Amino acid sequence: MNVLNSICVFCGSSEGNHEEVISQAILLGEKLAEQEIALVYGAAKIGIMGHVAKGALDHNGKVIGVIPEFLKLKEVVHQGLSELITTENMHQRKMKMHDLSDGFITLPGGFGTLEELFEIITWSQLGLHQKPIGLLNVGGFYDHLLGLLENMVRRGFLKMENFELLLVDDNINGLLEKMRAFKPAQVPKWLKPSRT
Repeated sequence: MNVLNSICVFCGSSEGNHEEVISQAILLGEKLAEQEIALVYGAAKIGIMGHVAKGALDHNGKVIGVIPEFLKLKEVVHQGLSELITTENMHQRKMKMHDLSDGFITLPGGFGTLEELFEIITWSQLGLHQKPIGLLNVGGFYDHLLGLLENMVRRGFLKMENFELLLVDDNINGLLEKMRAFKPAQVPKWLKPSRT
């Protein structure tokens, strides 16, 4: 059983156009706060990111934001967080978010969200970490992506054991249960974080 004291959430800096995504983002923040799981995220007060943070903060949750200096604009950065960490660049930001987190959850988002998800799952595939990685498939948002990944397995570009590193659920409680129960495959650690 994995102990989840902190979870990093990857999600959009835009709100999108579907109310269910916003409500699930707020609910995720609330659930993390209720279960005393610290939220680690990209420190923005805008978009889905801002809604997750609001959900946690409104329920007395701990929220740690990590943002690179060049994105630290007044209209973007959330000033009411439990802790705000500033990094020099995006790579340092992602390393810090990884170091602070016991697991990862991805909500709907755009290119940046997908980039964060695929980098963290690639790190797991390479044996750089063994933390659970969850995908909250709100309203079937990621159905096409999951179909693509399944096709990659069928075509021989993705091993099934690596596909299964991604824990998927459309329910927050169900996803957290899967993350707590996650047992990583034993892979040789042939890379070190310093080489990423």
